This record gives sequence, C-alpha cells and structure tokens, in this order.
Amino acid sequence: MPPLLKNCAGVCHNNPMEVKNILIRMPNWLGDMVMASAFVEAVAALYPAAVIDVIVKKGIDFLAGHFPQVKEKYVFSKAEYKGIAGAWRFGKKISAAKKYDIVFCLPDSFSSAVMARATGAKKIVGYKKELRSFLLTNRYATKKNLHRVEVYLDLLRLFSGKDVKTPVVQLMVPGAEKKNTLVINVNSEAASRRLPFAKAISLIDAVRKNTTQQIILIGGPGEKPFVDSVYEALVTAEGITNMAGQTTLPQLLQLLAGCTVMLSTDSGPAHLANAVGVHTVVLFGAGNETNTAPFNASKTIIRLGQLPCEPCVSNTCKKFDEPHCLTLLDEMLVTQSVIAALKKNEAAS
Repeated sequence: MPPLLKNCAGVCHNNPMEVKNILIRMPNWLGDMVMASAFVEAVAALYPAAVIDVIVKKGIDFLAGHFPQVKEKYVFSKAEYKGIAGAWRFGKKISAAKKYDIVFCLPDSFSSAVMARATGAKKIVGYKKELRSFLLTNRYATKKNLHRVEVYLDLLRLFSGKDVKTPVVQLMVPGAEKKNTLVINVNSEAASRRLPFAKAISLIDAVRKNTTQQIILIGGPGEKPFVDSVYEALVTAEGITNMAGQTTLPQLLQLLAGCTVMLSTDSGPAHLANAVGVHTVVLFGAGNETNTAPFNASKTIIRLGQLPCEPCVSNTCKKFDEPHCLTLLDEMLVTQSVIAALKKNEAAS
C-alpha cells in the first residue's frame, strides 16, 4: 500500500495561474453528477489557465458533453475495472496518458480515492471518508447540513483558501426544441422515493382532470413495465403520451430541455430538468430536500411533513407497506402547484 501522505493546507498548492491540468473524479449517480456542474464551473473560474478533465461512470458519461468547461473525459466501467484492483489499474491508465497537478475526488468511496492516488497527481483532494485519508494529500472533514452542491464547493474552498462563489447548477443543451408539454416522472431508484402504483394513477388522473397541458410520462427501460401499467389504469389517456423506455438518457435530457414544467419524484430526472431551466415540482418522501433537492430556484418542493419518521433517508420504507409520506400527499395541492408553475411560465414567455 502507498505510504501515508502528509496533509497539506490549501495555501501550499501551486499558484492558480500555474496549475495546468486538473482532473475531477465525478460522482457516480445521475443527480449527483448534475449537482457537481457547479463545482466544475467554480474550478474553471478559480483556475483559468488549467485544462479540466473528468472521470465519469459509464452510463452517465454523456453528461460530460454538457459541461463546456470539460476538455476530456475518462469513462470508468465497474464491470471492466472491478474492485480496488480495477480502480488502481484505471488510475494508472490515466497516469500513463497524462500528468495532473490536482485531482479532486468528489465521491466519498475508498475505491475512488485509490483511483485518484493511482493517477500520480501532485495533489489529491477529498473528504475524510471510508478510512481513505492516507490516500489523499489534502483531506478535510465534511460539514453537516449542507446541500450536496455546497458540499462539493466547500471542498474547493477548503483546499484553495478562497471565497468561492456558488454558481447555478447548469447543463448546456443548445438547440433544444421548446414544446408546450408537462413531463411527469413517478419513478426513482429507491422504493421509498417512488410513487406507489395507486398513488401514481390517482395523481396523474388529478393533473389530467385539472389541466389541458399535453402530458408525457417518462421512465427508463427497467421502469417501463411499471409506467405502462400505470398508463393502462388511468381514467383517460387523452392528451397523455407514454414514452417510458423509449428514450436514452441523452434523448431524455433533450426532451426535458424542451418541456414547460416537470412533475417528478426525488430522482435524477428532476435534477436534469432543474439544471436546464425547467420549473420542477418535486415530491419528497424519504429523501432530505435540505441536502439533495434540485438546487436552482425554479422549483417547488412538496412534502407531507406529518409523520415523525420523515425524512428517513432510507431506500425502503421500514414502517409501512408503502411509503405513507408519498401515499398521503394531497393530490389537489400537487395539481395546484403544477398549474401555478405552468401559469408562471406562460407569463414569463
């Protein structure tokens, strides 16, 4: 194993104008990578002379093309580079291709720090997590109760010693075709954040009854059977298009960039919509909106707020057969929030 590295305060790193190559190990989840766009922009502003490259997980690597500050991407596949040994090999592969002055390691995992260390960068910067401090040259404790965007930015502040301003979370999607549509997403990776079957039906029915907006239902290939069953059980499918399983993630981003408003669970697509300037109405169950809500102001957060277990931040509901924090949401409140967002968008256009 590599020897223990002495922690180095931010003041000892190279002058920002002398830093030539920076590598950022991006987060592994779709929503987290979207939120990290603010970090990439802040790094580019602080190090204007540097070339910024990124390591991205296969499957969400397309997002790197929507960060104008990024020059090159290294796509990491866990299936191809398995375990700690695989992470080390991938880092060594990068080391052979290019030398870096700084690697910012945004994921908290031990393996991501191993990968960063293997690059041979002069500075390896990250948070003290998973007993990985000895792999980092610059390691810091994470502050509590910060939004994920601010957690990433605070790492840059701690390392640089600078007062780094908080940019908006932004994905550049040039040429997106604007359409008068409402996108609805009832899915999420975690069961505790996903709308149960009956609730998804009743909520879409309520929105359909109270709006004339064209509605598009979305979902990934694995979510298609669930969305299909919800679609088939609706009171009416008039003005509703089911596109679940019919879009790749890049195509989904284009779809969201062109819509008017999005109604969504706490999920990656909600972050995508918010990052392309679409007003996003987000239904929160287990997730903690203080830490992981879509970051930009163009959003409406809806939470039940009546249960002592909220938010549990668990991937499955430990107390009920279905997450009551979602099943008890007032459908009319949700519908009114969607209508208000649509009217606001209409007034602004």
